[in-house]
Amino acid sequence: MNSNSFDSARIAAGYAKRPWLHKNAIERAVRDCGITEMFRNGLDVGCGAGLSAKALRLICERVTGTDISEAMIQVCRTLYQEESYRFCAAKAEETPVPPEPYDIVTAAGVVNWVERDKFLTRMAEVMRENGLLLVYDFRITDRITGESVKGANGSRYTNWYRNEYLRRFPKPERDEKVWTQEDLGTYFDMEKQTIYETAYPFEQEEFIDFMMIQSNVNEAVESGGADEREIREWMRFTLAPIFETGGIEAVFEGYNWYLRKA
Repeated sequence: MNSNSFDSARIAAGYAKRPWLHKNAIERAVRDCGITEMFRNGLDVGCGAGLSAKALRLICERVTGTDISEAMIQVCRTLYQEESYRFCAAKAEETPVPPEPYDIVTAAGVVNWVERDKFLTRMAEVMRENGLLLVYDFRITDRITGESVKGANGSRYTNWYRNEYLRRFPKPERDEKVWTQEDLGTYFDMEKQTIYETAYPFEQEEFIDFMMIQSNVNEAVESGGADEREIREWMRFTLAPIFETGGIEAVFEGYNWYLRKA
């Protein structure tokens, strides 16, 4: 999937309403790294519609958000107008060098789409010595929690996800390699990598809104191969038995990688 496929008003508006799981990743970083005070100057690269920048702001006084999509940046500037935020359109590998080096950089859902060596070279150029680069992401799984089933069958959801959703909307090709120290060259040291799970509650329409801006569906819609309204109706029909007695809690799998500028 081309990164330009994310550059549409439809996707940007949808991204602004995604679950704020970015907050969980930041809170985990605070615990994992023993962060006890605010950073001064931070960068959120690939900021999307701003939820990851909002999460970084929890531990950073000033946040710059960059994204390759002009549509995403426009949404950010509309939603986050405080002086502590700044946003600009830029490719991750071409992030502008700031007057003051960044103390911390976060990259949420970015590394599957970048040229790794160029990205790491530029991050090293924009960060201060010993700065922290937090790479993280989370993905929805084929499971819901037992507590959230509420009469719906968890295996029914798993079957829908595996055999209906993914069969109709296969995952687009992307680089899903887990980085190792050997991949970082002399730029960064890999301090730690963690994998975790979290659950998020959805009502049916909220869940459909979320699934409509997954890269699987975006690939089909933005390429002109599928109609957005028809997909929504298909989801309402096929998901109705799962939501007939109430909402669900979908299980997400996340990871945090902590890279320290060497």
